Amino acid sequence: MLGKQKGKADMVEKSAVSSQQSASKRINTPLTEDIVMSLRIGDIVLVNGLIVTGRDKVHKFLAHEKPDKKDIPFELHDGIIYHCGPIIKKVDDTYKLIAAGPTTSMRVEMYEADVIKTYGIRGIIGKGGMGEETLNAMKEYGCVYLHTISGAAAYLADRIKNVRDGWKIEEFGAPEAMWLLEVEEFPAVVTMDARGNSLHRDIEKISLTKLKELFLEKRGIS
Repeated sequence: MLGKQKGKADMVEKSAVSSQQSASKRINTPLTEDIVMSLRIGDIVLVNGLIVTGRDKVHKFLAHEKPDKKDIPFELHDGIIYHCGPIIKKVDDTYKLIAAGPTTSMRVEMYEADVIKTYGIRGIIGKGGMGEETLNAMKEYGCVYLHTISGAAAYLADRIKNVRDGWKIEEFGAPEAMWLLEVEEFPAVVTMDARGNSLHRDIEKISLTKLKELFLEKRGIS
């Protein structure tokens, strides 16, 4: 009996995953302007291709030092940068990815608009969304923010099929270095689009309105 129930549960779960995948938009890197402009907030996407990682030190270096594009070993133009400090081990001459969960994106808010403008970034993967300066840059230069799953570093690592190479590993340390990753069906939700829309901003406004209503209700003010 328990076996039958488990079998049914597995079928339901597989069906739900299949339905979610069929409702998702598969996007491949490098991203074109047409792809970026076709995405709207709320769209579920599955990313395929090559992406790079970048946290605080990489963003600060790109924004302040502005290295020439030919001095960066990876192509950033039309690419996706993932706010992530991956756990990576070197095994012989290859790199093995252990975990790769998203970093809070607001940590690099002061740099992101400049990075988008200078290096032609088309997509950002992270968690928590970003501020108005980045949103304005996304609208001006054609870029989207993709919110991915928080607390699922091992699962997301499974969607990363290969660590191609790293940059600034010795200088910045592995978590802060820039890594070139090959991803397959990497899940995310568009929460900031290239038309100036932001789910994070909308939710914040709704939350503030609701808090005000609750406060006034508690004080007996209609």
